[in-house]
Order: sequence, then structure tokens, then C-alpha cells
Amino acid sequence: MKRVFLVFPGQGSQFVGMGKDVYESFEYVREMYDKASQVVDVDVKKISFEGPEDILKDTSNAQPCIFVHSAAILEVLKRESGNFEVIGVAGHSLGEYTALYSAGVFNFHDGVRIVRERGRLMANADPEGKGGMAAVIGLEPEKIKEICEAITKEGNYVEPVNYNSNDQVVISGYKEAIKIAEVKLKEAGAKRVIPLAVSGAFHSKLMESAAKEFRKFLDGFSFNKPSFRVFANYNANEYPSDEKEIKDLLEKQLVSPVLWVDIVKRIEELSPDLVIEVGPGQVLKGLIKKTSATLNVVTTSTFDGIKEVLNTLNS
Repeated sequence: MKRVFLVFPGQGSQFVGMGKDVYESFEYVREMYDKASQVVDVDVKKISFEGPEDILKDTSNAQPCIFVHSAAILEVLKRESGNFEVIGVAGHSLGEYTALYSAGVFNFHDGVRIVRERGRLMANADPEGKGGMAAVIGLEPEKIKEICEAITKEGNYVEPVNYNSNDQVVISGYKEAIKIAEVKLKEAGAKRVIPLAVSGAFHSKLMESAAKEFRKFLDGFSFNKPSFRVFANYNANEYPSDEKEIKDLLEKQLVSPVLWVDIVKRIEELSPDLVIEVGPGQVLKGLIKKTSATLNVVTTSTFDGIKEVLNTLNS
């Protein structure tokens, strides 16, 4: 029996065609996709399998599509291999919702509805398109924070929001502030500053209106106590059992940094036999490898990848 830790990717991991091979291979996966499209006003199957890319990467579509893909792969792992014990889970931003779903905090039906509304609110939080995000490569986090704070004190606004690895931090704020930051960060030694193709300044204070409205939406759902440990983006601690506290953390997550490096350190402390990235792409594998020299990470982005993971679990 292998001790595994599951990690779930967020936005940016999506790709046109994701999930199609899994959909064609398992009847119960087909049922999940069909159910998801009935629950929300998004044709999850068509957008995931056919795109086009600009429609798929739209925040309001990407979130339910990624959630369903990850949930479907999770179902395949559970049904096709009983030879593992989940010792904990975590997800990056949107992926935190699949992590909570995997721990039984809410069911699939509610999960699809929740992430669809989250995506819609995030997409609509900045209708004038003033906000943005950029990845900073190769500069220590403290220096990035210092430069962002100086720009913000001058009357603009930008801050570090995703501590993804030891050499990658994502900043978020007004686009004009990000442009100023790009110059100053490169002068300070950053190797690259890469603007991200997103529709707003996620995980920043510019999401405050969306966070408040989202919290009202969450209050319409009943949440259960997690059935195993789930590490939170907000503080890298385990999610509590109290329903109100779970909703508080999800509200805070929208306007707070993702502490992924700290989460990886928590995973290391558990010494799992295997870390499985459940969902599209292999972004988290790359980030984890930059932070940890010991964790063995495998990915499930395609049916071939899933078969390899199943072989490993069943061996």
C-alpha cells in the first residue's frame, strides 16, 4: 500500500483536448462530464476537447473545465487502483477546490457550481482590464517584495501573490505598476519578468469585491469536515473542520498570496512514497522539483500518464 500525496493544478495548466482520451476510455468519466455540463451553463466537454484556446483559457470557462478534468482523473485513480492511501492533498489556487472535493468537503455537483461562480466573479472583477499578473524568474522573494512595496508607496499598486518556487514568484496589481516593476526587478537581477495571460490581478486586493460576493455564494452550501489533511494556500496549514472557517479561508484565498513553497515543505515533512499531480499539465511537478530534491512527483495529464501512474500504484 503506497502512501501518496495528491496535488491539483490551477489555471494555466489547461490545454485544448484535455480529458478527451480519458472520456473515451471510461463510462463513469463520460457521466461526470455530462453531469457537469448540465449543472452549469458551460459546455465543459466541448470547450475542453475542442476549444478554441481563447475560449478555454477564459477564467470563467477554464475553472470548471480544469476542475472536472482533475476530478475525473481522481475517479480513475480510485476505481482502477485501490493500492494507495491518501495522506494529504493540496491544490494551487483553483486546484484547492479539487483538493477539498477529494477530501469530501463538498460533492462533485456543488464543486462544479462553486468553481464556475468563482471564475465568473474573478473574470468580472476588473471590467476595465486595469489589472494583470507577471511571473518573476530568478530573484529572491524578499527583494521582489521590497521593490513592489516601494512602487505601491509611490501611489501605484503591485505585490507578490504566488510564491511558486525558490526562483519563481508571481506579482499582481495594476498593469502600469507591473511595467514599472519589470524594469526595477530586471535592474535588481531578475532573469525574466513574464506577463501572464490572465484577465485580472488575481490573489490581490483588486479581487476584494469578488471575494465578498463569492463568500455570499459559498454561504448557500453546506460543507463537511475534510476526511484527510488539506493544506491551505492562505497559510500552508491544515484546513480546519469548522464549516465557517473553511469558507473564511476560501474567501481570503482570492485576495491573498498562494504559499506554494511552504506547502511543498509541509509535504516533505510527511515523506510520501509518491506525489501525484492530478489534472492537466505538469506545472506543479516543475514547481515542486525546484523546491524539493526528495519528493517523487508523477503526472496524470494524459491517458498514457494515468496508465503509468496506475502501473506504479499497482506494482
